[in-house]
Amino acid sequence: MLFEEFGFDNRILKSIGHLGFEEATEIQARAIPEAMVGRDLLASSKTGSGKTLAYLLPALHRVYKTRALSKRDPRVVVLVPTRELAKQVFGQLRLLLASSRFTSILIQGGENFNDQHKLLQKDPHFIVATPGRLVDHLKQRNVFLEGLELLILDEADRMLDLGFAEAMRAINAAANHRQRQTLFFSATLDNTEVSDIANELLREPSRVAVGQGFDEHKDIEQHVFLCDHLDHKEALLKHLLLGQTIKQAILFTATKNDTVRLSEIIADWGLTTQALNGNLSQSARNKVMESFAKDQFTVLVSTDVASRGLDIANVSHVFNFDLPKQAEEFVHRTGRTGRAGFKGDAYSLVGPKDWLNFKAIETFLQKTFAPEVIEGLEPKFKGLTPPKPARVVKNKVSKETVKQAKKAPRKTTGKAQFHDNQQDGFEAFKLPPRRFEKKDDMGDED
Repeated sequence: MLFEEFGFDNRILKSIGHLGFEEATEIQARAIPEAMVGRDLLASSKTGSGKTLAYLLPALHRVYKTRALSKRDPRVVVLVPTRELAKQVFGQLRLLLASSRFTSILIQGGENFNDQHKLLQKDPHFIVATPGRLVDHLKQRNVFLEGLELLILDEADRMLDLGFAEAMRAINAAANHRQRQTLFFSATLDNTEVSDIANELLREPSRVAVGQGFDEHKDIEQHVFLCDHLDHKEALLKHLLLGQTIKQAILFTATKNDTVRLSEIIADWGLTTQALNGNLSQSARNKVMESFAKDQFTVLVSTDVASRGLDIANVSHVFNFDLPKQAEEFVHRTGRTGRAGFKGDAYSLVGPKDWLNFKAIETFLQKTFAPEVIEGLEPKFKGLTPPKPARVVKNKVSKETVKQAKKAPRKTTGKAQFHDNQQDGFEAFKLPPRRFEKKDDMGDED
C-alpha cells in the first residue's frame, strides 16, 4: 500500500517523500487506518517492522487536521523505554516536522532537569519521553497533561520489564481527558502484565497483530558457531570480522568490561571501533551513537543498551559474542540488522556457558539452528547433554514373602506389651529421685 493512499495531509506526504518512503510496511498498512479514525489501538509486531512511522504519521495528521484541546498542554506524548530509543524516535519526528510550525522536545533521564523545565515552558506540541523523567516533571508541576490528545506507548512490554508500570499509570491518570486517544505498541501481547495494563489504558481498542514477537525476520540470515573457550571465541570473531565485507557491525557482550576489552582487541585487528555501555555518561553515550550513525567507525561493541532503538540501515552484521539470558532480547539484538528492506547477517558464538541460553532461544523461536564450522577452527565442544532424571528403584517383595505374611497370626492389641529391659540388654530408665519422700521424714520445723 502506498502512503499517498492513506489520505494524509499534503504536508505529511511531502515530508515522507523527502525521506524517501513510498510504500507502507504491513504494520503501517494495518495500524495507520485504525489510528486515523480516532480509535484506541493495541498493536504488536516484530522489531524492525516500521512501527515508528505507524504511530507518528497518524499523530501528525491529527495535529494538522484538528483544533487543539488546550492552548498550553502538549498535544502528543510518545513514551519509550530507553534513552537510545527516545533519541531515535525524536530524530524521526524532527525530520517529519521540519517544514511545519509545530514544535517537539525530548525529555529523558541523564539530562539537565532545569534545561528540560525551560523547554517545557515553551509549550511544545510533541513530547518524546522516558516514563520516569516525565513523571518527575509532573510531580514538580512543570508540565500538565489534562489537554493531551494522543498518548503513544512504544515497546510497552519493555517499559514493564524495566519497572515503569507505576509511571505509566501516573501519566495515564494525569492525561485524563475523555477525548484522549491511546496507541499501544508491544513486541508481544501474550503476556499477563501487558494485557492488564493495556486494559487500564485503552478503551475498546482495535487490535492489530502482525506475526508474533518471536517470528523469524526474513531479511536476516542466522549463523551459529560452537566454541570451546574464550580464546576460541576471539579467534572465530577475528576470522568473521576480517573475512567478509562489513558495512557496519554491532557486537553484543554480556559485561561492561568486555565492551572495552573487545573494542581494544578489534582495534588491534585494524578495524575502527568504539565501546558503549552503562558506565558512560549520557552525553558520552549520545556521542558514540551519533558517531556510529554517521558511519565514523565500523564496529560498535555494546551491552544490551543498543539492542533497542538503534535504527541504522548500514548495520550489515550483528555478532552475539555472548548470548543474552532472555530469549526475547536475542530477537531485539539481531533485529538491529536487516532493516529498511536491507539484508543482514547475525552471528552467534556459543560456548559451554552459553549453551542453556542457546537452547532457550531455540525453544522461544521454535527453531533448531544447525552450527556451522570454519576449517581450521573446528570446535571440540558439541553441546551439553541434559542430565538424565534419577531412576527410582522400587523394593521388590517376593511372592513367597507375601504368602507368609498373610498366614502369620495377627498380634492382639488388647493389653500393652512391656519389654524386659535386662533381657533386652540395657538397664531400665529411672525417674530422678524425689527431693522429699514424706513430710514425716523432713524433721521438725523448729
